[in-house]
Amino acid sequence: MLLRRIYDDSLAQASYLVGSDNGDALVLDPNRDADQYIRLATSLDLHIVAVAETHIHADFVSGVRELAASTGARLMLSDAGPPEWKYAFAAQAGATLLRDGDVIEIGEVLVRAMHTPGHTPEHLSFVLSDTAATEQPMGIFTGDFVFVGDVGRPDLLETAAGVAGSKEKSARQLYASLQRFRTLPEYVQVWPGHGAGSACGKALGNVPQTTVGYEQRFSWAFAVREEDEFVRRVLDGLVAPPRYFAQMKRVNQQGPAPLASLPDPQELAPASIGDALRAGTMVVDTRPAQAYAAGHIPGTLNIPAGPALVTWAGALLPYDEPLALITEPEHAGPVTTRLRLIGLDDISGYWTPEVFRAWEADGRALETVRKLDPAGLQQMMRDNEVAVLDVRGGDEYQAGHIPGSLHIPLAQLELRIGEIPDSRPVAVHCQGGTRSAIAASLLLRQGRTDVLDLSTGFGGWQAADP
Repeated sequence: MLLRRIYDDSLAQASYLVGSDNGDALVLDPNRDADQYIRLATSLDLHIVAVAETHIHADFVSGVRELAASTGARLMLSDAGPPEWKYAFAAQAGATLLRDGDVIEIGEVLVRAMHTPGHTPEHLSFVLSDTAATEQPMGIFTGDFVFVGDVGRPDLLETAAGVAGSKEKSARQLYASLQRFRTLPEYVQVWPGHGAGSACGKALGNVPQTTVGYEQRFSWAFAVREEDEFVRRVLDGLVAPPRYFAQMKRVNQQGPAPLASLPDPQELAPASIGDALRAGTMVVDTRPAQAYAAGHIPGTLNIPAGPALVTWAGALLPYDEPLALITEPEHAGPVTTRLRLIGLDDISGYWTPEVFRAWEADGRALETVRKLDPAGLQQMMRDNEVAVLDVRGGDEYQAGHIPGSLHIPLAQLELRIGEIPDSRPVAVHCQGGTRSAIAASLLLRQGRTDVLDLSTGFGGWQAADP
């Protein structure tokens, strides 16, 4: 038997490939970039014969249907939830529907479905046995049920899918599923669907796997024995999920368009950007924050093409409007793929940095973002010349903040922009400088002209001890 973990850092998401001695393979929880699994299987001399997923995902576009169609593999989907949480495309795609106790056989490998509702009603975990050695279980693929040091949040059915009043019921289902999980041997390995940074839990560990015994001994979720106390604890302190989660739930239940069917981004003429902005196109400048601050085209939004691209694109970009990018030609394809992993499919094309020269050659000025250091901000605060906006998360703010600052997390900024005083300039900051740069660009795009960025972040403010 062979096991490979395929991890996407931008999604904090794990897929798994299980290979058997006869050359057959199963892929679990693939994301939309189906080609990566085909390339991996080919490199290992394996043929993908089955594709399955643990549940209807909320944080990325599933690749389960496309991968099965591309390889001719059997498509295996959960049938364990209530009628409203069935896969709408299952019959059309010829899927095999799985319930508790059903088995997927891949050569000598047996993968048994275990219904573990709570995070979602239809959630399945998969218990793996390598029968070449023993019929006893080796490990369990837990999807978004059990993470390293945490469990999946049970509120998404209510907060992302709009099912009012469901989060307490889901929390109680999660508690019951954990009691069943306890019955597995302590040595059983646990292979979760997400790592640190995912919004599918509260405090996920940053290691790739754990064991049943370790979680029972050291995870808070197993230390709480009483059901009502567990429900209180698991629902306490949950932040609002990213806005795009609701879109992903709908897309994945209905069945997304194949990634391969979407057009490649085309380079756009520099002179066309003005018309695009006037027509309402959301133009995303993916350059580093420093380059954007030094000069950018008014009306564009800065989300740098780094590790946080997917997170902030999903939180801030519209799904019902066309998008276009500013990026280097060699980055256009990869950036487009990253955005399409979360369903931002309507990307009309991209402009290269040549667009800035053309803009200025046409007699139009580039806009800049003024940078502040801690001493400069302190002086403006003493003179009562600035409003300070903190765009960090709630836990970060509670742990320490600049006195008198207004707290609006970046993901909520567009909805709460009216709370920001307009009688004086606003200085925006986060912890290290990335989120504040995005926030500054959003404020400028919304018409504020008096925006400053504490580029050192709160960390720099603390270090300076102004």
